[in-house]
Amino acid sequence: MNWDDTSEETASERLVGPAEDRLVGSVADGEDQAVEAALRPKDLDEFIGQEKVREQLDLVLRAARARGATADHVLLSGAPGLGKTTLSMIIAAEMNAPIRITSGPAIQHAGDLAAILSSLQEGEVLFLDEIHRMSRPAEEMLYMAMEDFRVDVIVGKGPGATAIPLELPPFTLVGATTRAGLLPPPLRDRFGFTAHMEFYEPAELERVIHRSANLLDVEIDTDGAAEIAGRSRGTPRIANRLLRRVRDYAQVKADGIITRDIAAAALKVYEVDARGLDRLDRGVLEALLKLFGGGPVGLSTLAVAVGEERETVEEVAEPFLVREGLLARTPRGRVATPAAWAHLGLTPPRSAATGNGQQDLFGT
Repeated sequence: MNWDDTSEETASERLVGPAEDRLVGSVADGEDQAVEAALRPKDLDEFIGQEKVREQLDLVLRAARARGATADHVLLSGAPGLGKTTLSMIIAAEMNAPIRITSGPAIQHAGDLAAILSSLQEGEVLFLDEIHRMSRPAEEMLYMAMEDFRVDVIVGKGPGATAIPLELPPFTLVGATTRAGLLPPPLRDRFGFTAHMEFYEPAELERVIHRSANLLDVEIDTDGAAEIAGRSRGTPRIANRLLRRVRDYAQVKADGIITRDIAAAALKVYEVDARGLDRLDRGVLEALLKLFGGGPVGLSTLAVAVGEERETVEEVAEPFLVREGLLARTPRGRVATPAAWAHLGLTPPRSAATGNGQQDLFGT
Protein backbone atom coordinates (compact mmCIF):
# COMPACT_ATOMS: atom_id res chain seq x y z
CA MET A 1 0.00 0.00 0.00
CA ASN A 2 1.10 3.57 -0.68
CA TRP A 3 0.43 5.77 2.35
CA ASP A 4 2.40 8.75 1.09
CA ASP A 5 -0.58 10.75 -0.14
CA THR A 6 -1.57 12.92 2.83
CA SER A 7 -3.36 15.71 0.97
CA GLU A 8 -6.64 14.99 2.70
CA GLU A 9 -5.42 13.23 5.85
CA THR A 10 -6.37 14.47 9.27
CA ALA A 11 -3.74 14.72 11.95
CA SER A 12 -5.15 11.63 13.61
CA GLU A 13 -4.67 9.68 10.36
CA ARG A 14 -1.07 10.91 10.08
CA LEU A 15 -0.49 10.12 13.78
CA VAL A 16 1.08 13.48 14.54
CA GLY A 17 3.19 13.85 17.72
CA PRO A 18 1.90 11.98 20.77
CA ALA A 19 -1.12 10.68 18.91
CA GLU A 20 0.89 7.73 17.66
CA ASP A 21 1.01 6.09 21.11
CA ARG A 22 -2.21 7.36 22.69
CA LEU A 23 -4.03 4.68 24.63
CA VAL A 24 -7.32 6.41 23.80
CA GLY A 25 -6.45 7.03 20.15
CA SER A 26 -9.00 5.68 17.68
CA VAL A 27 -6.49 4.67 14.98
CA ALA A 28 -5.54 0.99 15.04
CA ASP A 29 -1.89 -0.01 15.26
CA GLY A 30 -0.44 -3.41 14.43
CA GLU A 31 -1.34 -4.92 17.82
CA ASP A 32 -4.90 -3.59 17.60
CA GLN A 33 -5.38 -5.04 14.13
CA ALA A 34 -4.18 -8.46 15.23
CA VAL A 35 -6.43 -8.52 18.31
CA GLU A 36 -9.43 -7.10 16.45
CA ALA A 37 -9.20 -9.91 13.93
CA ALA A 38 -9.70 -12.41 16.75
CA LEU A 39 -12.45 -10.43 18.49
CA ARG A 40 -14.55 -9.49 15.45
CA PRO A 41 -18.12 -10.84 15.40
CA LYS A 42 -18.89 -13.09 12.46
CA ASP A 43 -22.54 -12.20 11.77
CA LEU A 44 -25.11 -9.47 12.41
CA ASP A 45 -26.67 -11.30 15.34
CA GLU A 46 -23.33 -11.28 17.13
CA PHE A 47 -22.58 -7.63 16.32
CA ILE A 48 -23.22 -5.34 19.33
CA GLY A 49 -24.64 -1.83 19.03
CA GLN A 50 -25.65 0.22 15.97
CA GLU A 51 -29.19 -1.17 16.24
CA LYS A 52 -30.71 0.89 13.40
CA VAL A 53 -27.83 0.17 11.04
CA ARG A 54 -28.00 -3.56 11.83
CA GLU A 55 -31.75 -3.69 11.25
CA GLN A 56 -31.59 -1.81 7.96
CA LEU A 57 -28.57 -3.74 6.69
CA ASP A 58 -30.21 -7.04 7.63
CA LEU A 59 -33.20 -6.17 5.42
CA VAL A 60 -30.92 -5.24 2.51
CA LEU A 61 -28.96 -8.49 2.73
CA ARG A 62 -31.99 -10.73 3.27
CA ALA A 63 -33.74 -9.23 0.25
CA ALA A 64 -30.64 -9.68 -1.93
CA ARG A 65 -30.31 -13.32 -0.89
CA ALA A 66 -34.00 -13.93 -1.60
CA ARG A 67 -33.58 -12.50 -5.11
CA GLY A 68 -30.42 -14.47 -5.70
CA ALA A 69 -28.66 -11.20 -6.55
CA THR A 70 -25.63 -9.35 -5.24
CA ALA A 71 -26.30 -6.83 -2.48
CA ASP A 72 -26.50 -3.12 -3.23
CA HIS A 73 -23.35 -1.05 -2.79
CA VAL A 74 -22.96 0.07 0.85
CA LEU A 75 -21.40 3.24 2.25
CA LEU A 76 -20.44 3.27 5.93
CA SER A 77 -19.40 6.54 7.54
CA GLY A 78 -18.33 7.40 11.06
CA ALA A 79 -15.38 7.86 13.36
CA PRO A 80 -12.54 5.31 13.44
CA GLY A 81 -13.01 2.28 15.65
CA LEU A 82 -16.81 1.97 15.46
CA GLY A 83 -16.94 -1.21 13.38
CA LYS A 84 -16.96 -0.26 9.69
CA THR A 85 -14.40 -2.90 8.72
CA THR A 86 -16.17 -5.48 10.87
CA LEU A 87 -19.51 -4.77 9.15
CA SER A 88 -17.90 -5.13 5.72
CA MET A 89 -16.68 -8.60 6.67
CA ILE A 90 -20.11 -9.47 8.05
CA ILE A 91 -21.70 -8.38 4.75
CA ALA A 92 -19.43 -10.79 2.88
CA ALA A 93 -20.16 -13.59 5.36
CA GLU A 94 -23.93 -13.01 5.22
CA MET A 95 -23.82 -13.10 1.41
CA ASN A 96 -21.51 -16.16 1.47
CA ALA A 97 -19.09 -14.27 -0.75
CA PRO A 98 -15.33 -13.65 -0.68
CA ILE A 99 -14.07 -10.22 0.31
CA ARG A 100 -11.27 -8.11 -1.17
CA ILE A 101 -9.86 -5.40 1.11
CA THR A 102 -8.03 -2.29 -0.05
CA SER A 103 -7.94 1.42 0.76
CA GLY A 104 -8.27 4.79 -0.93
CA PRO A 105 -4.62 5.82 -0.50
CA ALA A 106 -3.54 2.57 -2.17
CA ILE A 107 -5.39 3.50 -5.38
CA GLN A 108 -3.43 6.36 -6.88
CA HIS A 109 -4.17 5.69 -10.56
CA ALA A 110 -7.14 4.49 -12.56
CA GLY A 111 -5.06 1.51 -13.63
CA ASP A 112 -4.71 0.41 -10.00
CA LEU A 113 -8.49 0.28 -9.67
CA ALA A 114 -8.94 -1.39 -13.06
CA ALA A 115 -6.57 -4.18 -12.03
CA ILE A 116 -8.57 -4.81 -8.84
CA LEU A 117 -11.97 -4.66 -10.51
CA SER A 118 -11.01 -6.91 -13.40
CA SER A 119 -9.94 -9.67 -11.00
CA LEU A 120 -13.14 -9.71 -8.94
CA GLN A 121 -15.33 -12.80 -8.90
CA GLU A 122 -19.09 -12.66 -9.35
CA GLY A 123 -20.76 -11.57 -6.12
CA GLU A 124 -17.46 -10.68 -4.44
CA VAL A 125 -17.40 -7.89 -1.85
CA LEU A 126 -14.84 -5.14 -2.42
CA PHE A 127 -14.12 -3.21 0.79
CA LEU A 128 -12.59 0.20 0.09
CA ASP A 129 -11.48 1.85 3.32
CA GLU A 130 -11.01 5.64 3.48
CA ILE A 131 -12.72 5.92 0.13
CA HIS A 132 -12.59 9.72 0.29
CA ARG A 133 -8.81 9.59 -0.20
CA MET A 134 -8.95 7.81 -3.56
CA SER A 135 -7.47 9.67 -6.54
CA ARG A 136 -9.86 11.56 -8.82
CA PRO A 137 -9.18 9.51 -12.01
CA ALA A 138 -9.87 6.27 -10.12
CA GLU A 139 -12.97 7.83 -8.59
CA GLU A 140 -14.38 8.65 -12.02
CA MET A 141 -13.69 5.11 -13.21
CA LEU A 142 -15.53 3.80 -10.17
CA TYR A 143 -18.73 5.61 -11.20
CA MET A 144 -19.17 3.44 -14.28
CA ALA A 145 -18.05 0.28 -12.50
CA MET A 146 -20.64 0.71 -9.76
CA GLU A 147 -23.51 1.62 -12.07
CA ASP A 148 -22.92 -0.42 -15.23
CA PHE A 149 -20.38 -3.03 -14.05
CA ARG A 150 -18.08 -1.90 -16.83
CA VAL A 151 -14.84 0.05 -17.09
CA ASP A 152 -13.10 1.57 -20.08
CA VAL A 153 -9.41 0.71 -20.22
CA ILE A 154 -7.37 3.28 -22.14
CA VAL A 155 -4.72 1.78 -24.41
CA GLY A 156 -2.12 4.08 -25.92
CA LYS A 157 -1.55 7.80 -25.51
CA GLY A 158 -2.49 10.98 -27.28
CA PRO A 159 -4.68 11.03 -30.40
CA GLY A 160 -4.12 7.32 -30.97
CA ALA A 161 -5.44 6.27 -27.56
CA THR A 162 -8.28 3.75 -27.65
CA ALA A 163 -10.84 2.98 -24.97
CA ILE A 164 -11.50 -0.74 -24.62
CA PRO A 165 -14.67 -1.57 -22.67
CA LEU A 166 -14.19 -4.28 -20.06
CA GLU A 167 -17.26 -6.02 -18.64
CA LEU A 168 -17.20 -6.75 -14.91
CA PRO A 169 -19.07 -9.42 -12.96
CA PRO A 170 -21.70 -8.07 -10.52
CA PHE A 171 -20.01 -7.18 -7.23
CA THR A 172 -20.80 -5.29 -4.03
CA LEU A 173 -18.70 -2.28 -3.12
CA VAL A 174 -18.53 -1.43 0.59
CA GLY A 175 -17.01 1.99 1.05
CA ALA A 176 -15.90 3.27 4.46
CA THR A 177 -15.06 6.85 5.31
CA THR A 178 -14.40 8.97 8.36
CA ARG A 179 -15.19 12.13 6.38
CA ALA A 180 -18.35 11.62 4.35
CA GLY A 181 -18.49 15.30 3.44
CA LEU A 182 -15.42 14.89 1.21
CA LEU A 183 -17.18 12.38 -1.05
CA PRO A 184 -18.49 13.99 -4.26
CA PRO A 185 -22.28 13.72 -4.71
CA PRO A 186 -22.02 11.54 -7.87
CA LEU A 187 -20.17 8.90 -5.85
CA ARG A 188 -22.46 9.07 -2.82
CA ASP A 189 -25.53 8.75 -5.05
CA ARG A 190 -24.34 5.44 -6.47
CA PHE A 191 -24.50 3.67 -3.13
CA GLY A 192 -27.77 1.83 -2.64
CA PHE A 193 -27.48 1.85 1.16
CA THR A 194 -25.80 4.51 3.28
CA ALA A 195 -25.33 4.22 7.04
CA HIS A 196 -23.74 6.48 9.62
CA MET A 197 -22.07 4.76 12.59
CA GLU A 198 -22.83 6.44 15.92
CA PHE A 199 -20.71 6.45 19.06
CA TYR A 200 -21.66 3.71 21.51
CA GLU A 201 -23.52 4.16 24.78
CA PRO A 202 -21.73 2.93 27.94
CA ALA A 203 -24.19 0.03 28.32
CA GLU A 204 -23.35 -1.16 24.79
CA LEU A 205 -19.63 -0.89 25.50
CA GLU A 206 -20.08 -2.98 28.63
CA ARG A 207 -21.50 -5.75 26.46
CA VAL A 208 -18.55 -5.39 24.08
CA ILE A 209 -16.11 -5.59 27.00
CA HIS A 210 -17.78 -8.67 28.51
CA ARG A 211 -17.72 -10.42 25.11
CA SER A 212 -14.05 -9.52 24.52
CA ALA A 213 -13.09 -10.56 28.05
CA ASN A 214 -14.70 -13.94 27.47
CA LEU A 215 -12.78 -14.43 24.21
CA LEU A 216 -9.53 -13.30 25.86
CA ASP A 217 -10.18 -15.55 28.87
CA VAL A 218 -10.17 -12.58 31.26
CA GLU A 219 -12.30 -12.59 34.40
CA ILE A 220 -14.13 -9.28 34.86
CA ASP A 221 -17.10 -8.29 36.97
CA THR A 222 -19.95 -5.94 36.07
CA ASP A 223 -18.49 -2.93 37.89
CA GLY A 224 -15.09 -3.44 36.29
CA ALA A 225 -16.63 -3.51 32.82
CA ALA A 226 -18.64 -0.37 33.62
CA GLU A 227 -15.50 1.46 34.76
CA ILE A 228 -13.67 0.66 31.52
CA ALA A 229 -16.73 1.45 29.38
CA GLY A 230 -17.09 4.90 30.95
CA ARG A 231 -13.54 5.81 29.90
CA SER A 232 -13.71 4.40 26.36
CA ARG A 233 -14.98 7.50 24.52
CA GLY A 234 -17.92 5.60 23.04
CA THR A 235 -15.58 3.55 20.83
CA PRO A 236 -15.29 -0.27 20.89
CA ARG A 237 -11.70 -0.20 19.65
CA ILE A 238 -10.66 1.95 22.61
CA ALA A 239 -12.69 -0.23 24.99
CA ASN A 240 -10.86 -3.36 23.83
CA ARG A 241 -7.49 -1.62 24.09
CA LEU A 242 -8.20 -0.42 27.63
CA LEU A 243 -9.40 -3.90 28.55
CA ARG A 244 -6.06 -5.39 27.49
CA ARG A 245 -4.07 -2.85 29.50
CA VAL A 246 -6.25 -3.35 32.60
CA ARG A 247 -5.83 -7.12 32.16
CA ASP A 248 -2.06 -6.66 32.27
CA TYR A 249 -2.32 -4.61 35.46
CA ALA A 250 -4.66 -7.14 37.09
CA GLN A 251 -2.30 -10.00 36.30
CA VAL A 252 0.75 -8.22 37.71
CA LYS A 253 -0.68 -6.21 40.61
CA ALA A 254 -3.70 -8.32 41.65
CA ASP A 255 -5.17 -11.79 41.29
CA GLY A 256 -6.08 -11.36 37.62
CA ILE A 257 -9.73 -10.49 38.27
CA ILE A 258 -10.81 -7.07 36.99
CA THR A 259 -12.95 -5.15 39.47
CA ARG A 260 -13.91 -1.48 39.53
CA ASP A 261 -11.02 -0.64 41.87
CA ILE A 262 -8.52 -2.57 39.77
CA ALA A 263 -9.75 -0.94 36.55
CA ALA A 264 -9.59 2.55 38.10
CA ALA A 265 -6.09 1.95 39.49
CA ALA A 266 -4.83 0.56 36.18
CA LEU A 267 -6.19 3.44 34.11
CA LYS A 268 -4.74 5.93 36.58
CA VAL A 269 -1.34 4.43 35.80
CA TYR A 270 -2.04 4.88 32.07
CA GLU A 271 -3.26 8.48 32.66
CA VAL A 272 -6.81 7.92 31.41
CA ASP A 273 -9.23 9.74 33.70
CA ALA A 274 -12.87 9.07 34.55
CA ARG A 275 -14.16 10.80 31.40
CA GLY A 276 -11.63 9.22 29.06
CA LEU A 277 -9.27 12.20 28.84
CA ASP A 278 -5.56 11.44 28.58
CA ARG A 279 -2.44 13.54 29.05
CA LEU A 280 -2.86 15.45 25.78
CA ASP A 281 -6.51 16.28 26.43
CA ARG A 282 -5.85 17.47 29.97
CA GLY A 283 -2.81 19.42 28.80
CA VAL A 284 -4.98 21.37 26.37
CA LEU A 285 -7.59 22.06 29.06
CA GLU A 286 -5.04 23.01 31.71
CA ALA A 287 -3.31 25.46 29.35
CA LEU A 288 -6.64 26.98 28.37
CA LEU A 289 -7.79 27.34 31.99
CA LYS A 290 -4.60 28.14 33.89
CA LEU A 291 -2.71 30.22 31.34
CA PHE A 292 -5.55 31.96 29.53
CA GLY A 293 -8.32 32.10 32.12
CA GLY A 294 -10.62 29.91 30.07
CA GLY A 295 -10.19 31.83 26.82
CA PRO A 296 -10.95 32.88 24.24
CA VAL A 297 -7.53 32.04 22.85
CA GLY A 298 -6.34 31.35 19.32
CA LEU A 299 -5.56 27.82 18.21
CA SER A 300 -1.92 28.55 17.36
CA THR A 301 -1.31 30.20 20.74
CA LEU A 302 -2.94 27.28 22.53
CA ALA A 303 -0.82 24.79 20.57
CA VAL A 304 2.39 26.63 21.49
CA ALA A 305 1.36 26.64 25.16
CA VAL A 306 0.78 22.88 25.05
CA GLY A 307 3.99 22.24 23.12
CA GLU A 308 2.25 20.45 20.25
CA GLU A 309 1.61 21.08 16.58
CA ARG A 310 -1.47 23.11 15.70
CA GLU A 311 -2.90 20.17 13.70
CA THR A 312 -2.43 17.82 16.64
CA VAL A 313 -4.48 20.03 18.94
CA GLU A 314 -7.16 20.73 16.33
CA GLU A 315 -7.61 17.25 14.87
CA VAL A 316 -6.57 14.91 17.69
CA ALA A 317 -7.52 16.55 20.99
CA GLU A 318 -10.29 19.04 20.23
CA PRO A 319 -12.98 16.79 18.65
CA PHE A 320 -13.43 14.75 21.82
CA LEU A 321 -13.24 17.80 24.10
CA VAL A 322 -15.93 19.53 22.05
CA ARG A 323 -18.10 16.40 21.98
CA GLU A 324 -17.79 16.13 25.77
CA GLY A 325 -18.86 19.75 26.20
CA LEU A 326 -15.53 20.76 27.76
CA LEU A 327 -14.39 23.15 25.06
CA ALA A 328 -16.12 25.40 22.52
CA ARG A 329 -14.86 26.76 19.22
CA THR A 330 -15.91 30.39 18.72
CA PRO A 331 -15.02 33.05 16.13
CA ARG A 332 -12.76 34.68 18.74
CA GLY A 333 -10.95 31.47 19.67
CA ARG A 334 -11.19 28.44 21.93
CA VAL A 335 -13.23 28.84 25.12
CA ALA A 336 -13.51 26.50 28.09
CA THR A 337 -16.98 25.62 29.34
CA PRO A 338 -18.06 25.47 33.00
CA ALA A 339 -17.83 21.68 32.74
CA ALA A 340 -14.09 21.99 31.99
CA TRP A 341 -13.48 24.00 35.15
CA ALA A 342 -15.48 21.49 37.17
CA HIS A 343 -13.69 18.48 35.65
CA LEU A 344 -10.24 19.81 36.61
CA GLY A 345 -11.49 20.94 40.03
CA LEU A 346 -10.72 24.62 39.35
CA THR A 347 -12.74 27.71 40.19
CA PRO A 348 -13.48 29.85 37.15
CA PRO A 349 -12.91 33.62 37.28
CA ARG A 350 -16.05 35.73 37.41
CA SER A 351 -15.89 36.52 33.69
CA ALA A 352 -15.84 32.82 32.81
CA ALA A 353 -18.55 31.98 35.31
CA THR A 354 -20.86 34.65 33.90
CA GLY A 355 -20.08 33.62 30.34
CA ASN A 356 -18.68 37.04 29.30
CA GLY A 357 -15.43 35.49 28.10
CA GLN A 358 -13.56 38.72 28.86
CA GLN A 359 -12.74 41.00 31.76
CA ASP A 360 -13.87 44.59 31.99
CA LEU A 361 -11.58 47.56 31.50
CA PHE A 362 -10.20 47.43 35.08
CA GLY A 363 -9.92 43.60 35.26
CA THR A 364 -12.69 43.26 37.84
